[in-house]
Amino acid sequence: MSSVIDHRPSRQPSAPPPRIKRDPAPSRLKYRLERMWLTPLYRRVVRVGLPAFLVAMTAGIWLADEDRRAALTDGIAGLVEKVQSREAFQVKMMTIEGASPAVDKALRGMLPVDLPASSFDIDLAALRFQVLQLDAVESIDLRIKPGGILSAAVTEREPVLLWRHARGIDMLDAGGHRVASVTSREVRPNLPLIAGEGADMAAEEALALIDAAGPILPRLRGLVRKGERRWDVVLDKGQQIMLPAEGAVTALEAAIAMNRAQDMLGRDVSVVDLRDPSRPVVRLGLDARNTIRLARDMLPLGPDGKVIEKKKGG
Repeated sequence: MSSVIDHRPSRQPSAPPPRIKRDPAPSRLKYRLERMWLTPLYRRVVRVGLPAFLVAMTAGIWLADEDRRAALTDGIAGLVEKVQSREAFQVKMMTIEGASPAVDKALRGMLPVDLPASSFDIDLAALRFQVLQLDAVESIDLRIKPGGILSAAVTEREPVLLWRHARGIDMLDAGGHRVASVTSREVRPNLPLIAGEGADMAAEEALALIDAAGPILPRLRGLVRKGERRWDVVLDKGQQIMLPAEGAVTALEAAIAMNRAQDMLGRDVSVVDLRDPSRPVVRLGLDARNTIRLARDMLPLGPDGKVIEKKKGG
């Protein structure tokens, strides 16, 4: 059996195409974009600014329609009203502690709404400021307690002085703040009286003088402010003690010491002038002066301080 010989040339395997090495360097556009991305401002604009702009633009387009804006406003108002009118936010009653009947009535009248009402309709800060405008109120603590109770704890000013001035008579506290007005001194006879313009500004000094009066306190009628700078102590029987502008308490204590030693105020003395503490001056009463004048064979003085002339033929 004969063999067949193939004389066709055998195919050689083809060589693989040459591999092209890839350039690891980025393109110019990609390089610039990466550089921009590394900038904090650019990242912030892309991440925050662009979404915010899109949201604002969408909201602006949606709200450009007047009907949509009205519907949104009504919906929000209805939601707020629904929340505020819930039972948990209702104030049903008001309790007031430490207030006199007049202050109690005035405070209740200052409420901006009638109870029951929503706590959102009661501005506690504004109400507190309004109540503090009352002269009789020194401080107030306002709070809404559980159960829908508006609690008010009031501290009223305590009157310690009566101040008589050109416009009437006012009660003052220890700091000179007005508490209330009275029609006459008989309304509060237990309070000491001060008078004169500017006396309220020196209420603390007036109280110190009243405390220093001590032994002559039962005879004290009041204190009179002179020239808005000093005091006169007015006693019964028409006697006065004129005090200096500085060191008034010390001068009054000196006058009381002289009275204790010599019974100065028990005699016919009308004025004790201590405006110059180094040179006290005593002014005698009319009877004492007439006694001295008669002893000197001089004509007596009348109540007006003028000499009483003898009548002809008398």
